[in-house]
Amino acid sequence: MTSHTEVGSEALDDVTLVARAREGDVHAYEQLVLRYQGPMYRFAVRMLASRTDAEDVVQEVFLTAWRRLGQLQEDVAFMSWLYRTTTNRCLNVIRSRRPLAEVEPEEHEATGVLPERSVEIGEQMAALAAALQKLTPEQRACWLLREVHGRSYDEIAKSVGANVTAVRGRIARARVQLAEVMAPWR
Repeated sequence: MTSHTEVGSEALDDVTLVARAREGDVHAYEQLVLRYQGPMYRFAVRMLASRTDAEDVVQEVFLTAWRRLGQLQEDVAFMSWLYRTTTNRCLNVIRSRRPLAEVEPEEHEATGVLPERSVEIGEQMAALAAALQKLTPEQRACWLLREVHGRSYDEIAKSVGANVTAVRGRIARARVQLAEVMAPWR
């Protein structure tokens, strides 16, 4: 999936923006940041269950990406590279937490919903957030990349540094655990 940004009358895809950014075009890189900071942040906040940690991770990822843009082998792989870098940073943050503190799930706002339904949705989201935190970090990363971010098994394997079989196994185990926890909500 190639995204486009309008600059004047010219539509710029990721490959063009990455090539221009590699040549030092700060505006082109800003366009890439605007395009991908939302998905990277949403992924990181679900991995870490902390908005503050997610903001820090995403900021680090984009700073690192800017510094290392020249190392990217294929311009078309930019988004996958961002997911891999974000995944690795999140896993490092999770591993560095000593001891692993109980993390309160982030509050979720429901809009345009009756108050009773809003409470129920909030409880479901809190249960899902808590269940996600009980998965291993690797399972959580694989499940989020597949189910929330729609990445392919191959992309996930590259992002987490595992083979496709391991990724499929992690996702299957995550689905089973999540289904058990979420069964009362069906």
